[in-house]
Amino acid sequence: MPLEPVLKVLRRIEDGMLALILAAMIALAAYQVIARNLFDTGLLWGDALVRVLVIWVALIGAMVASRNDDHIRIDVLARFAPPRWQRPLKRFANAFTCAVMGVFAWHSARFVRFEYEDETIAFASVPAWACEAVLPVGAAVIGLRYLLYALDPP
Repeated sequence: MPLEPVLKVLRRIEDGMLALILAAMIALAAYQVIARNLFDTGLLWGDALVRVLVIWVALIGAMVASRNDDHIRIDVLARFAPPRWQRPLKRFANAFTCAVMGVFAWHSARFVRFEYEDETIAFASVPAWACEAVLPVGAAVIGLRYLLYALDPP
């Protein structure tokens, strides 16, 4: 498949971002706890950054889960359906997931645009839109993957 080298690089980027952000989140949270308890100090913007990093880890983690079709699912109907119905039900579930993520991507992109236009600050002069940009991007990637799964279920 000609896209395989590109997909391999994208997987590594996703994995690397996930590991880096998770490590930064843990290190920052640990620093905040130690600095507060031992030195009565800490970063004013540290807690806000940790909250933003939680959102990033959640969305990138969902992207990683969706690339292997390991995302959380409620598939009771498909489990008990006759074998001939399982593939069409899986296609429908994947198409529905794609539609939901498409709606989420659209509305989260609108939200990020409004935050950009309002020039909202999240913390320490960092614009809120930059912190929230992972929402439409992550949702779009997940939606695209489930569109492909709807066309050809794994």
